[in-house]
Amino acid sequence: MSPWVKLGIAIAVEVTATIALRQSDGLSNPWWTALMVVGYVTSFWLLSQITGQLEIGTIYAIWSGAGTAIVAVLGVWLFSENLSALKVGGLVMIILGVAALNLAGGHGEGKAGGPEAQAGEQTSAA
Repeated sequence: MSPWVKLGIAIAVEVTATIALRQSDGLSNPWWTALMVVGYVTSFWLLSQITGQLEIGTIYAIWSGAGTAIVAVLGVWLFSENLSALKVGGLVMIILGVAALNLAGGHGEGKAGGPEAQAGEQTSAA
């Protein structure tokens, strides 16, 4: 499975866990609390599976930025939370920041200086 697909799943699972956190009512609802814990653990496990394939800064920026933006939109849509110009501006800045990181070269496969790069250097030196 592509690391980008795994990242997308990790984002969806983290967003689900965050919604479960809100619904857990201070962790007093066992079903929502269990869903939250399983979701966060699963999301981090998925992230751990792609750290050798994509740059960690890019992974974290996309995961946290997309998760934040999606949760903010869901908060407005599902829970009638406030949508102000300042909130919209902040979400736009998050999206622009993630785009800037990707344009800076963090979108390619392979982790700079990671085991794959070092193995390639050793092979080419031989």
